[in-house]
Amino acid sequence: MNSNSAERRTGRAAAGVAGLCLAVVLSACTSAGDPRQPTSAPADRAPADRATPADRSAPATGASGAGLPCTPSVDALPTPPAGYRLVGEDVAVPDTPVLSAGDSGEADPAARLFAKWGLVVRAGTVVDLRVAPGWQDRARLGWGGTGAPAATVTVHACPPEGGQAQWLAFVGGAWVAQVACVPLIVTSDGRTDRVNLGIGTPCDTTATRHPVTS
Repeated sequence: MNSNSAERRTGRAAAGVAGLCLAVVLSACTSAGDPRQPTSAPADRAPADRATPADRSAPATGASGAGLPCTPSVDALPTPPAGYRLVGEDVAVPDTPVLSAGDSGEADPAARLFAKWGLVVRAGTVVDLRVAPGWQDRARLGWGGTGAPAATVTVHACPPEGGQAQWLAFVGGAWVAQVACVPLIVTSDGRTDRVNLGIGTPCDTTATRHPVTS
């Protein structure tokens, strides 16, 4: 009887610890080291071990995406997590008025501050993200830890083995010269959408869709 009670108490304690870990939201992850490297998975998902340092330095090449290398992801999801909003049909971004920004340690003047937030992309798609015209010297982007922050990035969300997951999560974020409402342009499958993100300061309109021709 005493042995069974001890086992039940041990099981409840382990479950409590696991529940606490799963409560961490990807967009709120912080790291004392390189902010581009993954520290945890999105809310309600177990941490994934797929994005090892070796994976980040030499990403695999998927069957889709015209031979583009797969961008290293940190988790696979059935749907975008709570607290995210869709931009178009293939991308989800944090649905929060202000993303916290702090000193990045980057030498690039356009990347003085960093706001860490996870990008969620539909599995099997290739997405181009760029800062809007006029922002190239004021903002940078990056996910997957495979390169330096840039004004334009491409994320290749290769389908995971088994093909069960519908969405993949990528750790990274946005760098800015100073706090600002940053307009991002998202292109996927011939469709282009625009979204405004408050980096260290809120936007008057947090999300706006516009057709973009360039």
